[in-house]
Amino acid sequence: MDNLLRLLNIMQVLRDPEDGCPWDIQQTFASIVPYTIEEVYEVADAIDQQDFVQLKDELGDLLLQIVYYAQMAREQNLFDLEDVASNICDKLVRRHPHVFDKQNFQESDKNISWEKIKQQERSEKVGMDSASVLNEIPANMPQLMRAKKIQKRVASVGFDWPNILGVIEKVEEELNELKEVISTDNKPEALEEELGDLLFSVVNLSRHISVNAEDALRKGNKKFIKRFQILEEKVQHEGKQVADCSLDELEQYWQQAKQATQF
Repeated sequence: MDNLLRLLNIMQVLRDPEDGCPWDIQQTFASIVPYTIEEVYEVADAIDQQDFVQLKDELGDLLLQIVYYAQMAREQNLFDLEDVASNICDKLVRRHPHVFDKQNFQESDKNISWEKIKQQERSEKVGMDSASVLNEIPANMPQLMRAKKIQKRVASVGFDWPNILGVIEKVEEELNELKEVISTDNKPEALEEELGDLLFSVVNLSRHISVNAEDALRKGNKKFIKRFQILEEKVQHEGKQVADCSLDELEQYWQQAKQATQF
């Protein structure tokens, strides 16, 4: 805790209007959002690489972002880091009655889900029982993650496929609709709409098979990069350039790269 207090003091000094750092002084809530998002991705990358020395460093950078927001809020008499910590402590206790309120927790309450508790909180915020389950889903979060969050919310009130077969059929249906637009209409707006429906249904499939779509795509990107770089090496080893190869040649190199990266 000593170092956390030290960090708070350092940030206070950096933001001092007279003796602080000019760059830090001019920052606002909005201006440091891109840095916060960047730090989250760097944390995820360190975890993906299983680099725990780097993870410790990246978590420090992420903690700095939280302290930064708290200091700016404190300067405006909005809240401070203590308020932030108090809020999340209260929230965790409230959302885990089976852990923190065992004496009053009834066996009949065991089916009360995390999402249902959060829905109760959202209703209390707006002062009504009919608050939409889709309230407070950030519009700017990565859209694969947002799609999953939307689907989880509506599933919490029973709007969901009863089994995975229906989900797979929905993916096939959306793919066929996209094919139809490609072969007939082919207008950009229609293509975009049908592709969006297909992507949404694929995210739903990922949710039903308990695979995080964002992680799956990230790993798919990583695998493709690795295989394509092997392809480039093989082409260059033979004194050629990728752009000069025929599609048949590239397919052969691609198959070799796939073979080299089989698990």
